[in-house]
Amino acid sequence: MTQPVPSRPETSSSRREAFDTRGAVVGVVIPAYRVAPQIERVIRGIPSWVTSIIVVEDESPDDTAERVVRLADPRVTLIRHAVNRGVGGAMKSGFAEAIRQQLDVVVKMDGDDQMDPSHLPVLVTPLLDGAADVTKANRYSSLGSLRGMPLVRVVGNAGLAFLVKMASGYWNIFDPANGYVAIRGEALARIDVASLPNRYFFESGFLIELGIQRAVVVDVAIPARYADEHSSLSPWRVLFEFPPRLVFGLARRIFWRYYVHDFTALSVYLLLGVPLLAWGLGFGITQWLQLHLANQFASAGVVMMAAMPIILGAQLLLQAVAHDVQHVPRTPITPPFARLRTR
Repeated sequence: MTQPVPSRPETSSSRREAFDTRGAVVGVVIPAYRVAPQIERVIRGIPSWVTSIIVVEDESPDDTAERVVRLADPRVTLIRHAVNRGVGGAMKSGFAEAIRQQLDVVVKMDGDDQMDPSHLPVLVTPLLDGAADVTKANRYSSLGSLRGMPLVRVVGNAGLAFLVKMASGYWNIFDPANGYVAIRGEALARIDVASLPNRYFFESGFLIELGIQRAVVVDVAIPARYADEHSSLSPWRVLFEFPPRLVFGLARRIFWRYYVHDFTALSVYLLLGVPLLAWGLGFGITQWLQLHLANQFASAGVVMMAAMPIILGAQLLLQAVAHDVQHVPRTPITPPFARLRTR
């Protein structure tokens, strides 16, 4: 259910902050679940040049929605879910509304006040300059930022970051799990929003879809801030649920990017390398088991028949990885703002 919030005179000093959006209409999507203590502070902190604030109350058991309504900010559109769908489900609803409103730039901000709105100009500027289709905050930009982050998050994010880089193809970004993201409206419209993942895999799945589209994603140095909020994402869920989904995402990206939308040297490397490596490993393991049970030694010919395909296959796969790293998207898929329609 979508409902506008009744308006009242603006009172927040942050509303007076000036920033030249160059005629672009900027909006913020906020997934809100159990954030009643923080949601008012988050909305008040969003500067006046942000035209639209889309709050998606994801069947929160507290009074998050009531607090949003009481703020009476005329920019707010409140969407309420009758059933909890997770952060991904909330963002899908918010993105769909952003597309309906024809926003030029859409920013994702969480409702727990970890994402400082004072950094919005830095996040949005590369999009306005035409240098990127998507920008993501990077919490690892300085040692000071790392000191403010819990150790368990530093270690967990480092491992997850590598897997997400491999699955999405964005080897150039350093904090892929960060949810502070801005995207051009035209790039968002190219994605099948309804097919994006629900729950906490949303950020990773979103990057994989962007990788298939070859959108340009740029890191922006923005520190996170941690206060009294508590993450409900279980480390065990990340450990056991994310890797299989990332492997599947990698397979999808490779198929669409290198065999449907294009055919490059990487396509050949994989077509030769994967069968060679698989055959060499299968043949070598089978021969080792048979000879071990028979208490015999392998001949030089048998060893070479297993070793050579493994070596060649591994080398071809390494070349495929190097090719993928070197061909990170660098040309935005969306046009400069000068070409956008006049509003």
